[in-house]
Amino acid sequence: MSYAPFDWIDAEARARAAAGLVRTLRPRGAEPELLDLAGNDYLGLTRHPEVTGAAAEAARRWGAGATGSRLVTGSTTLHAELEHGLAAFCGFEAALVLSSGYAANLAALTALAGRGSLIVSDAGNHASIVDGCRLSRAETAVVPHADPDAVAKALGAHDGRALAVTDSVFSVDGDAAPLSALAEVCRAANAALLIDDAHGLGVLGDGGRGAPAAAGLAGGGGVVATLTLSKSLGSQGGAVLGPARVIDHLVNTARPFIFDTGLAPAAAGGALAALGVLRREPERAGRARAVAAALHSRLTAAGLRAVRPDAAVVAVRAPSAEAAVRWAADCRAAGTAVGCFRPPSVPDGVSRLRLTARADLTEEQIAAAVATIVATAPRQADAPVS
Repeated sequence: MSYAPFDWIDAEARARAAAGLVRTLRPRGAEPELLDLAGNDYLGLTRHPEVTGAAAEAARRWGAGATGSRLVTGSTTLHAELEHGLAAFCGFEAALVLSSGYAANLAALTALAGRGSLIVSDAGNHASIVDGCRLSRAETAVVPHADPDAVAKALGAHDGRALAVTDSVFSVDGDAAPLSALAEVCRAANAALLIDDAHGLGVLGDGGRGAPAAAGLAGGGGVVATLTLSKSLGSQGGAVLGPARVIDHLVNTARPFIFDTGLAPAAAGGALAALGVLRREPERAGRARAVAAALHSRLTAAGLRAVRPDAAVVAVRAPSAEAAVRWAADCRAAGTAVGCFRPPSVPDGVSRLRLTARADLTEEQIAAAVATIVATAPRQADAPVS
């Protein structure tokens, strides 16, 4: 018998192709060729000269990599400075920087929950939260989207340690979680609340301090936040923010932190510089929200089905998965990059374009993007809404 242990991969590849679900990598050049409404550079800082200059200087000073895990050789004074800056800016007692926002959610969930405990997770939460719940080995109750009553019911049925987890702004439709109501539910049940603020930092709250700060929850003893440095701060990496004892607990128990190489100094330096720009130019947060509102109002005025944004994400419904793919491709061919979400990536089964507003978009760019999206829109009669 021939040795072919990966033949099953060919069958799965054929099935994906038949379903139209093949993902491909599309490397881009260093110079922007398209008007970008697909990335997550909400504040337009990823190419800001202060940010790129700080990243380059950090690489020259500290080296290209962190050289080891944070507990061995991977912690520098630059990492500590970034942690202090993030905690102070967002209103939390302490922070812990990790190599990605994905790792931050894995670290927080696996360290704060475990066998015998309960995690109550919103049905619309990001994949990193889903994976963190699975890795935690805790009992997980997935509740309907943005439903504090369902969270209260799930918490009330459990006797013991419990944690509710939610995105602050959901990445698919850009709607915000009812954080104040969720916090009240958690307080009543003596449960912790974990907020993934990946899409809130830099966009929501006073000067972009994030959704927990906007809801008056930053610094609360029962609240922990995770965030990413790769969106509003234009760099790479993630962080967990919360009470100092929680952060100390993660340092000692969170495997995604303990056994992972520390964040590269260039990324830490770039994020720290971006945080400085945001402190100095807090109006960038409001501008990102204003651009999102403009995209929404103009697209809906043109007859498209766009979801009203609570932050910087604008979702535009497509009549089918196939139509969404064609629509995104047509936009790209016309010079505008947009996101395309379709099943199985979207739990509600509704295909849509996902647009991300940027604070640095000009009026001319907004008008051009809207014109392209409208001109390439599929007819609603092409297929039933999926």
